[in-house]
Amino acid sequence: MAKKSKPGGAPKASRKISKKTSAATRLPKFSLEDKELPPEIEERALTSSGYPYDKRLKRKKYEKELRRLQIELLKVQNWAREKGERIAIVFEGRDAAGKGGTIHRFTQHLNPRAARVVALPKPTDVERGQWYFQRYVAQMPTKGEIVLFDRSWYNRAVVEPVMGFCTPDQTEQFLGVAPEFERMLVEDGIRLVKFWLHIGREMQFKRFHNRAHDPLKRWKIGPVDYAAIDKWDAYTDAIETMLKATHRPHAPWTVVCANDKMRTRLETIRYFLRTIPYPARSEKALQRIDRKIVVDAVKFLARGGEQ
Repeated sequence: MAKKSKPGGAPKASRKISKKTSAATRLPKFSLEDKELPPEIEERALTSSGYPYDKRLKRKKYEKELRRLQIELLKVQNWAREKGERIAIVFEGRDAAGKGGTIHRFTQHLNPRAARVVALPKPTDVERGQWYFQRYVAQMPTKGEIVLFDRSWYNRAVVEPVMGFCTPDQTEQFLGVAPEFERMLVEDGIRLVKFWLHIGREMQFKRFHNRAHDPLKRWKIGPVDYAAIDKWDAYTDAIETMLKATHRPHAPWTVVCANDKMRTRLETIRYFLRTIPYPARSEKALQRIDRKIVVDAVKFLARGGEQ
């Protein structure tokens, strides 16, 4: 008989962290239900997966820079509305990589009439019978609008195949078609920016543990997240295959190493602003992109990718 799940969760057995990993260091076995996070994971979290900083950004510096960048985002929005520009930003990454928090800082002070977040639920029976991209096409920006995708059509390349929600043939077909789909969007005038937020394994565990024990964050973790714990290597393979297949000059992937949430938010906004030719930009606000944590997909894969 299968083990019963707790309400809103996965079977307890699936919450165990396996000792088996292809990462550089082995991890202790523990349960997300344990009150304390093992000190080995706590110590390695920030620098996991080769993250180049061993200290978080100071909050005072973060808040000062964020304010400046958010003022620039308002300039972009005003420019887009005046010129009828259409902007679509795709945010992808492993579970707990910080997509939602980054998107929130993008939109925090934008006019919601011309900026919206798209986070689609699982497809309905009708949508499952449609062309795969159809429900995403319906969410594309109109003139003067910025649309931010909190996950996107790339579910078919990573989450769905790893979790068994689609067939290998469906994923293979998707990887062949996605670049052409995006070419059509770009050639029609949509400015498409794609971000992959890369998180280290220990940091992912730390964030999962925090969510599991914080009543205000518990809604953020569910059965798929718990299942992801023991599927790190499968996700790694799927992610790297996806990046190789869909990184194109007309729609490149920009990878942001995301172990420090504050740096992630600043650098993602900064990079986006650098891609948009809006007037009256402030070079003081934009500063230089931190190339220690912001790289294109080719360089990211060359230096070891998702390991």
